[in-house]
Amino acid sequence: MVIKRDYYLNQLIAGRHNGLIKIITGLRRSGKSYLLFKLFAQYLEGQGVSQDHIIKIDLEDRRNAELRNPDVLLAHIDSRMQDDKMYYILLDEVQHVPEFEDVLNSYLKIDNADMYVTGSNSKFLSSDIVTEFRGRGDQIHVYPLSFAEFMSVVTRHPIEAWQDYYTYGGLPHIATLKTNQKKIDYLKELYSTVYIRDIVERYSIKGVSELKELIQVIASSIGSPTNPNKLANTFKSLKNVSLTNKTIDNYLTYLCESFMTEKAIRYNIKGKKYINTLSKYYFTDIGVRNAILDFRQQEENHIMENIIYNELKIRGFQVDVGVVEHRTTDKDGKTIRKQYEVDFVANQGSQRYYIQSAFIMPTDAKKRQESASLLNIDDSFKKIIIVKDYIQPKRNENGIVTIGLIDFLLKPELLNW
Repeated sequence: MVIKRDYYLNQLIAGRHNGLIKIITGLRRSGKSYLLFKLFAQYLEGQGVSQDHIIKIDLEDRRNAELRNPDVLLAHIDSRMQDDKMYYILLDEVQHVPEFEDVLNSYLKIDNADMYVTGSNSKFLSSDIVTEFRGRGDQIHVYPLSFAEFMSVVTRHPIEAWQDYYTYGGLPHIATLKTNQKKIDYLKELYSTVYIRDIVERYSIKGVSELKELIQVIASSIGSPTNPNKLANTFKSLKNVSLTNKTIDNYLTYLCESFMTEKAIRYNIKGKKYINTLSKYYFTDIGVRNAILDFRQQEENHIMENIIYNELKIRGFQVDVGVVEHRTTDKDGKTIRKQYEVDFVANQGSQRYYIQSAFIMPTDAKKRQESASLLNIDDSFKKIIIVKDYIQPKRNENGIVTIGLIDFLLKPELLNW
């Protein structure tokens, strides 16, 4: 089974010979190694690059244990470079090499060396890359399978496939498993033995049970605005656990740096400024989120919102949560201020889209409710409502476009319909 990951492959192709280290990051088991060793290596061979000029080293393989010594690794790569033609150096799980930064930097000034690496979350986080490779690294961030990528390897109707996708998520291995129980077992095991361990080991966390409790709270309230103070109060009143807002803030940062979650900041659309009081947290893979909750909370409307957020991020958008203030006066002339929320403000270059995740709009009242925030935005950027229904796209008299979820996920061009 070949899973096409053209969006990321094209980024690697575009980065060829740019003089930077191509650094592939992302949630563990999201397909980084497959992208580099399978898809990119095949592309290079298809371009006429001979296999002996593609140096592939899996540093997680015990057979390559001696290459985890940085000097031995350097000597090995040097010995493979026999002429002045371009060599493509592909290193998987480079965090196994002490002082790997020095190894990678050693090839930046070699004209016929093009370096590509992957690393795992416990020792190779987003903050590390910013610190260690500022100006020298080209980061390609890999997400679990989008719904379109998922559909490329399943043969069912999209509506049936959606049920699997919103339950078990898009980690590539999930697409190879035949039974629901195997998918459940895989996700639970991955969460408890890989993701949690990465964070605990990286930050030497002692309060593991409190960390797990926090993750469960975040997982059960995706799409709900929150902050460390609010969460500390929740722990105190409902969990009978005392966690300081500082500790919670640290834990939330760790979750984002390990690529398990992402933080969406609130943005005042009319005031054109960020509001840091409350934020939303979304899970990079919805299957992992469901496994955290033992598959008990399957609210499709909240899951749909999370998946729309992920899809926008996969497409390269900067995504914020929009806030629109509307002021009116009552019969006594007193000013009434009301805030409306826009689920997503998606920006990419000069493009901007305001997007509502509405699930269903069975009544005119519900349509007015979902449109209210969009109608209070006074600029000309496109306004979109996404519904679960399998419908034809339509535009109303106010210019608001309504599209079905499946079409949104499978047809990116519909954003400009």
